[in-house]
Amino acid sequence: MESEAKVAIVTGAASGIGRALAAHYARHRVRTVIGTFPGDPHDPEETLRRVREAGGEGVVQEVDVRSTASVDAFAQRALEAYGRLDYAVANAGVLRNSPLAEMSDERWDDMLNVDLTGVLRTLRAAAGRMEGPGALVAVSSIAGGVYGWDEHAHYAAAKAGVLGLVRSVAVELGPRHIRANAVIPGLIETPQSLDPVNSLGPEGLARAGRDIPWGRVGTPEEVADVIGFLTSDGSSYITGQSLIVDGGLTVKMRA
Repeated sequence: MESEAKVAIVTGAASGIGRALAAHYARHRVRTVIGTFPGDPHDPEETLRRVREAGGEGVVQEVDVRSTASVDAFAQRALEAYGRLDYAVANAGVLRNSPLAEMSDERWDDMLNVDLTGVLRTLRAAAGRMEGPGALVAVSSIAGGVYGWDEHAHYAAAKAGVLGLVRSVAVELGPRHIRANAVIPGLIETPQSLDPVNSLGPEGLARAGRDIPWGRVGTPEEVADVIGFLTSDGSSYITGQSLIVDGGLTVKMRA
């Protein structure tokens, strides 16, 4: 692959949206540093296999977004492996169920440390290593980004905070021609949403999908395609925005 091919870092790329995005990038000649959390049960080598099957190039790098040093090393891996960094996608996140009465300070802090401060660490590390025009994308959620969600106040607060973070980063980095946007996925079939304890689970997801105008829940690939657009030259004048990917869920009038 020629040296001018773009380079991306993607956190949470061992499964779900991150895995689909790495494959998307491979098809569009973007090399990817595949970020994986050491405790993730999903195999990042499967992501790398899909990248190579698509004719792309990538490397796997462990990253814990709770650690500034780990995130800095992750972003630096792009320069070490490919000599440049063009795109960064803050996709890593956790989802935990917690009623308000049981919401300890520790639970709150742990959630925000990953789902909000982890995004900050990723965007900050990437922007500091971008020499030319670049693009940053953070993954929010309709929970917090649009709706409230009972027993998930800490998650919703973090995902809402991502939107404010992206807007401010877009303003600050605009003069450097580094764009920052967010995607707000709706109900997407990922390992996280299929968790019956902390999320909807397979049956709940299927039921919810029937209430979506599109008639089903979304796929990781459908979100990945939108992220790919937001980091491509096709969105060169879009920054500070939040794009909802939900099959029409949030615009449907309730009966």
